[in-house]
Amino acid sequence: MILNEKNLPKIGIRPTIDGRLGGVRESLEEQTMEMARTVQTFLEENLKYPNGEAVKCVIADSTIGRVKEAADCAEKFIKENVGLSITVTPCWCYGSETIDMTPHIPKAIWGFNGTERPGAVYLAAALAGHSQKGVPAFSIYSHEVQEGGDKSIPKDVQSKLLKFTKAGIAVSAMKGKSYLSIGSVSMGIAGSIVDETFFQEYLGMRNEYVDMSEISRRIEENIFDPKEYEKALAWTKENCEEGIDVNDENIQRSSADKAKVWEDVVKMTLIAKDLMQGNENLKDLGFGEEALGHNAIAAGFQGQRQWTDFRPNGDFMEAILNSSFDWNGIRNPYMMATENDALNGVTMLFGYLLTNQAQVFCDVRTFWSADSIERVTGERLEGLAKDGIIHLINSGSATLDGTGQQSDAEGNPVMKPFWDITEEEKEKCLQNTKWPAAVHEYFRGGGYSSQFLTKGGMPVTMARINLIKGVGPVLQIAEGWSVDLPDHVHKTLDQRTNETWPTTWFVPRLTGQGAFKDVYSVMANWGANHGAFSYGHYGEELITLASMLRIPVCMHNVDTDTIFRPSSWAGHGMDAEGADYRACTNYGPLYK
Repeated sequence: MILNEKNLPKIGIRPTIDGRLGGVRESLEEQTMEMARTVQTFLEENLKYPNGEAVKCVIADSTIGRVKEAADCAEKFIKENVGLSITVTPCWCYGSETIDMTPHIPKAIWGFNGTERPGAVYLAAALAGHSQKGVPAFSIYSHEVQEGGDKSIPKDVQSKLLKFTKAGIAVSAMKGKSYLSIGSVSMGIAGSIVDETFFQEYLGMRNEYVDMSEISRRIEENIFDPKEYEKALAWTKENCEEGIDVNDENIQRSSADKAKVWEDVVKMTLIAKDLMQGNENLKDLGFGEEALGHNAIAAGFQGQRQWTDFRPNGDFMEAILNSSFDWNGIRNPYMMATENDALNGVTMLFGYLLTNQAQVFCDVRTFWSADSIERVTGERLEGLAKDGIIHLINSGSATLDGTGQQSDAEGNPVMKPFWDITEEEKEKCLQNTKWPAAVHEYFRGGGYSSQFLTKGGMPVTMARINLIKGVGPVLQIAEGWSVDLPDHVHKTLDQRTNETWPTTWFVPRLTGQGAFKDVYSVMANWGANHGAFSYGHYGEELITLASMLRIPVCMHNVDTDTIFRPSSWAGHGMDAEGADYRACTNYGPLYK
């Protein structure tokens, strides 16, 4: 995995203090350090990195009362690989002398709301300094006054600490990693026109490129781990049930040809993983260069059409890599975008780093109005689906976690971080997925698509990054739910498109206004043919992350009371969404 104990970003905690010696500073030392230790304990007990480890915090060696101590802290944070900082204080401090001026890392300040000392006054002064110097910071301040000796963290402060920290870790985790393009532009899809400026200036990432012929070369020259291949092929035969073949009988492949296709798609999966992260075992086989990989935290496969016209498609490869398990057991998912849609790949990466959950890559395929559904099925839907639904479906690349066969304690369908998935849940995901033969009209080279129906009742968040000339990147967010349809309604609607692909019936939460006036408006305002979604309503966390990266949000249905952006956004106008655009334009990309 590209994220490991050596490069995971730590959380830096900065206890700032009134620097006046002779009674003031001495009286505040323990209280200030206790605030830092309390935040450390809270975060380490409640957050995990994408590899399942508890997050790690680093506290400054001393309280910070003057600029020398701030500089000493900054030096320590560099050595400790600190990727974000949280300043805490119960009192007044010398504003510009004690703030964190380290460029490119997200910053927050918790000013204690107490009456004994003016922690709120320092918070306001420090934030003003950040705003004046063009270094945005997040403001954390409790709604209720606490007693001076209260060592607890109020619920509203906890919420902001978690939101800020999740997004800050995501920012830092991406920095210095790669997006690997396997192939180039697929069928003229704009999202697969990889924009290096976006990756470098907004995300701090580099771009790596490999022609699809490299996969052919590695298949033909056996540049993969033969032991893992045998294990993977045996597992696939046992666990991946072949589905229907809807091709005309005269063009269906023979059993022998289908067996060869299975061998090829398993090899493709091994090779793509090796290309992303490297494989030390290849070095032992004499392939030292290939063993290195491309340090890729996300990747995309062009496939169509220069590959799929004569070789098996990438559906199996993408679906298995995007899932939280394979022949090696339950493990972290990889972010692999279909059709090399790098913008959807980045959206998947955002969701993964915030939730630690697998992400479903999908086409935003069809809006079905209530009237249209009744016309073709004779049924008037009720409940969440009564105002219409959106059909999310793509050519078999979706993570098997998207089946909804994992469950919470009450038995509700969910998608989990890999370390919470049980063997039974893994088996259910596999058992509820079929692998139909690829439709030759689309994929002349064959292949196997995952075919499943997502369980209804899951709260989900769908998102998408788009590039707008003259504006730059923008983020769209739609929170909603997966829904169950009556069996005959599902079959009727599903068979009108491509029944060999995975389906999710999606209903966004409506607000009655703008892009969320109705379900049709959500579909009509979606900015591309693809989207990515996962379990839960985490749009507010996506918005916090976007503000750190200076990416404005052009469409969302998130409760405005939960939105958390840097304090200086308030200085860019009274309308929150317009201020978001102005602030992002004013500050520019994080790494420019």
